[in-house]
Amino acid sequence: MNRLTAKALTVFSAVLFVLTVVNCSRDTSVAADGGELRLNHTIVLSGLNNPWDLAFAPDGAMLFTEKCRGLSVRLADEKIRRLFGTSGSALEAGDFFCQGQSGMLGVALDPDFKDNRFVYVYIASNLNNTKTNRVVRLTVDADYTRVSRRLDIVTDIPYKQSANFWGRPGAHSGGRIRFGPTDGFLYVTTGDNHNGPLPQDLSRLGGKTLRIDRNGAAARGNLTPSGGDPRIFTYGHRNIQGITFRPGTGQPFACEHGPGHSDEVTPLKAGGNGGWDPKPTAGVTCASNYCGYTSNKPDGTPTSMTDLARFPDALKPSWNNQGVSEGMGPCVFLSGKHWQAWDGRLAVGFLRGARIVILELDANGMATGNTTVTGIPAERMRSLVSGPDGALYVATDAGEIWRLTVK
Repeated sequence: MNRLTAKALTVFSAVLFVLTVVNCSRDTSVAADGGELRLNHTIVLSGLNNPWDLAFAPDGAMLFTEKCRGLSVRLADEKIRRLFGTSGSALEAGDFFCQGQSGMLGVALDPDFKDNRFVYVYIASNLNNTKTNRVVRLTVDADYTRVSRRLDIVTDIPYKQSANFWGRPGAHSGGRIRFGPTDGFLYVTTGDNHNGPLPQDLSRLGGKTLRIDRNGAAARGNLTPSGGDPRIFTYGHRNIQGITFRPGTGQPFACEHGPGHSDEVTPLKAGGNGGWDPKPTAGVTCASNYCGYTSNKPDGTPTSMTDLARFPDALKPSWNNQGVSEGMGPCVFLSGKHWQAWDGRLAVGFLRGARIVILELDANGMATGNTTVTGIPAERMRSLVSGPDGALYVATDAGEIWRLTVK
């Protein structure tokens, strides 16, 4: 590591901080456009093992993942059944494992779930003694007692195989999966594995968002640059753990966990480059050839999450977290008149920051204001999902799933 790189690393370490959220209660009052929005906070489930994501079925069942256990369902009568994963599941997966930040992550239901009963999960797999991240399609019966017809529709998402200077195996796997409400395609977010060249490498799927059909084939209109894997929708990303779609337009937005100096919300468009390129440039040396936390430039300036100097046509962020990184993860648009002033705004969750921020966006998707939700417990926010009842459901690393409603 050269002296400029070491100096940059020292500067980044000095500016990192944790924002403490205080005044926790179940009755939340938040200023909104000069008024008050009061929320109720209810614990739906507790005692879970690292819940990571959730999805709702038309019959009221809530499917949820636990990183090291697998996929389960909470039925409308509040009974819980284990569906897919470790021993004791309706369908056991001998190849499934969890390590570091990887395991059973995102879950999504097919838009035609009522008819085809398809459920999709993002998992770490060591099938054939090769560790990869995969997207797996399952079929669940009407009573949620049988899971069958496993089909691995994406098998080659890179996985961080071993520790390096920057972290342990299994880091930066991405893992959020969501169906687009207007195009019906499945969007898959992946991470850079602490691998410098990976995000800009169009032949590999790490550091990307993918857009595929229910069988794993590339979606129409991906506009992947020439020679790239046609499943790639956007590239040049660090570790997207949040993707959501703006009501009315279907515009996808990525919410991305940044390095020491940035978290970013970015509107996505087909073929776009997110501008993240952590490989060293000429004359620069970085530990493990990854300049994600230091500098990839000879002048020692920080490696930019969106390097517009090198990639002038890169996707421009809608909001940057004031030059710091608090572990931005999940996000979802709030929708419905019951959200009052927050109807149509973007809710963004933070891990290390242990908070939820509400963003107001203009017609072009650029942020014009933000409000931090106060009065809720300060926990690592792992998943934000809009429920069929219009409530905001939150999974936390403390092992709980919450329901937030307007009082």
